[in-house]
Amino acid sequence: MPARCPGGHLAATSVIVVSRKLNLPRDGQGAEVAETAVTEVLAELAELEDPKMRAVNEKHGDDHGVNLGKLRAIAKRLKTQQELSRELWATGDSAARLLATLICRPKAFERAELDAMLREARTPKVHDWLVNYVVKKSPHAEELRLAWSADPDPVIAGAGWALTTERVAKKPAGLDLAGLLDVIEAEMKDAAPRLQWAMNSCLAQIGIDHAEHRARALDIGERLEVLKDYPTPPNCTSPYAPIWINEMVRRQS
Repeated sequence: MPARCPGGHLAATSVIVVSRKLNLPRDGQGAEVAETAVTEVLAELAELEDPKMRAVNEKHGDDHGVNLGKLRAIAKRLKTQQELSRELWATGDSAARLLATLICRPKAFERAELDAMLREARTPKVHDWLVNYVVKKSPHAEELRLAWSADPDPVIAGAGWALTTERVAKKPAGLDLAGLLDVIEAEMKDAAPRLQWAMNSCLAQIGIDHAEHRARALDIGERLEVLKDYPTPPNCTSPYAPIWINEMVRRQS
């Protein structure tokens, strides 16, 4: 992949009890237990908040200071809990929403629910995790790909292009790759940042995976020069499409 390189703890017994009780109906005692679980998880996330990490994240548009490795550890402990995931998402807190994407059951969401969640995802990291960890695993992914790609909001359209990149890599049958390159060639240069990033990723994926389109993908990347000067940390691959394509093809040979 290219560079983008863009407290205390709950007692284990209380987490297990919460996990079991969340199978109860979402009324009466079940709803009360779910609310208690959310309160406890939010308290744990708050204790993990690091002001220095928040300052770094805020430079990239994110508004949390929780170490993602520690957040993943919480998710691993909680395991899949769909109702708790929904409750955490509803808080609007970014760290809670990131955790929600890790403990949910992606196939349990309706299409309209996923659409609403994407439009509520205020920050880049929440947006990316929702698309990558939830929507891509949903039976509604293809319908949403088509709808979002045509959305006038560039952030929503970027999600559509991210799903298109997934199809280019894993299920390209039926895609008009030449047509996608036409759109990228015409629109990527002046696209809003998140949409531009997603279109560039699709351009690179086409060039990497489809040799018959590689020369054109390289040519488009070279002429448009999108992300050519993107700061790339050591040991990471530049997101500039010509470098990205050539490096990945080299590794595959």
